[in-house]
Amino acid sequence: MGLARIAFTASNSAAGQEALRVLTARYGQTPVTHADVVVALGGDGFMLATLHDTERLGLPVYGMNCGTVGFLMNAYQPGDLPDRLGMAEEAVINPLRMTAVGVDGVETRALAINEVSLLRAGPQAAKLRISVDGRVRMEELVCDGALVATPAGSTAYNYSAHGPILPIGADVLALTAMAAFRPRRWRGALLPKTAVVRFEVLEADKRPVMADADSRGSVREVASVEVASEPEVRHRILFDPGHGLEERLINEQFV
Repeated sequence: MGLARIAFTASNSAAGQEALRVLTARYGQTPVTHADVVVALGGDGFMLATLHDTERLGLPVYGMNCGTVGFLMNAYQPGDLPDRLGMAEEAVINPLRMTAVGVDGVETRALAINEVSLLRAGPQAAKLRISVDGRVRMEELVCDGALVATPAGSTAYNYSAHGPILPIGADVLALTAMAAFRPRRWRGALLPKTAVVRFEVLEADKRPVMADADSRGSVREVASVEVASEPEVRHRILFDPGHGLEERLINEQFV
């Protein structure tokens, strides 16, 4: 790939800041507007933040794990970084676009790389009506919440809610319920990537619901939320050879 100009960014953790000091001393620091690649030093949360912050630049992002899980990250090794970047495999993912309308009528838009989630914001379970591409598919879902996840985010919140792990090239989205009470055994559905999912909050005054996009765009007391893939935004993530996102998603199912 011939990448040479690197923009380093790091989380505020001690490990992230120490890695930033070591790597910039060795390889220098390029302003992100003039860089060929961004190297993110931290954990998965910081990687998501970096992808969001650089989404309009079209730059590939290579993560180095200075956190805990590091599902979206590569191993932290300060040596031979230019060579690793040159051999890296690229995965391209599209985020979800959330359009949330509050009970006050205010519309909020946000992008989510992992998932858009709806969560009850009070002591009572949420009541949701679910439509897909304009057709009501579930008249009433009583639950703690529901989410729509991308393949990249299928091993995160979605997996904890017993949703399926999705192969990165599957072109599907996961619609997953959290603690469904009625229908009690409904776990969710697999939908085409092109699907537009709409949630309507029933009894919003009595059973308030909040919406969230990747823990960044939180909206309290929503009346409706629409979720759709955003093909115009492309996130480029780099992985060491043999450790790409597709391999990780397959491997996660056999752990």
